Amino acid sequence: MIRLLASLLIALAIPTLARAAQVQVAVAANFTEPAREIADRFARRTGHRATLSFGSSGQFLTQIANGAPFEVFLSADVERPQKAEADGMAVAGSRFTYATGRLVLWSRDPKRVDGRGQVLARGGFEKLAIADPKTAPYGLAAVETLQRLGVYDRVRPKVVQGASITQAYQFARTGAAELGFVALSQVVAEKGGSRWLVPANLHTPIDQQAVLLKAAASNPAARAFMTFLKTPEAKAVIRKYGYEVR
Repeated sequence: MIRLLASLLIALAIPTLARAAQVQVAVAANFTEPAREIADRFARRTGHRATLSFGSSGQFLTQIANGAPFEVFLSADVERPQKAEADGMAVAGSRFTYATGRLVLWSRDPKRVDGRGQVLARGGFEKLAIADPKTAPYGLAAVETLQRLGVYDRVRPKVVQGASITQAYQFARTGAAELGFVALSQVVAEKGGSRWLVPANLHTPIDQQAVLLKAAASNPAARAFMTFLKTPEAKAVIRKYGYEVR
């Protein structure tokens, strides 16, 4: 009887293991924490495993164009997934908005940032960290915000650029810069410091799109990951980190 039960368990397990697969996912740096949680839940629900790489959206697009073996691209904008699709690097019709990000002016000093962002005009700081606006959509949103507020020329000499929004946050978190424009998701759980949630009308909406890359056309794990991003479970995780979800 024991041998029979063991044989049955093995027979039941084999199809599941055969179906399990892996997907390589390029993830915009601002989405690091929610992506990790979503990947864990995805593995538990499907048996597939998502291997995540984090960086700036612009750098990822360049890597994909040069043959990097990514299968799903979670960008921090719309333009780069659109380009990947237009240039034949992505599966047509697979692109969708998985989150809309919010920009925050943040300082580890609890008294430095006021609730209206007037510290930018008032001054009294030496360094302002932002992500590189050429490759990181949150960096571009920061520049647009400064321009809309009419303070860009004044604060430009104080701007220090990180290669990604993660590095911009590290500059502010360590005190290398007194202020930093960061993603809300990075500080949503921070209990200390001070912040100003930038009104969405001060910059181009940070719609973040996902796209299935051509390399994954026959990978069931990649398609399953794209589907899982649209589930109520994944959307709840995304909202928890301060993003808006349609």
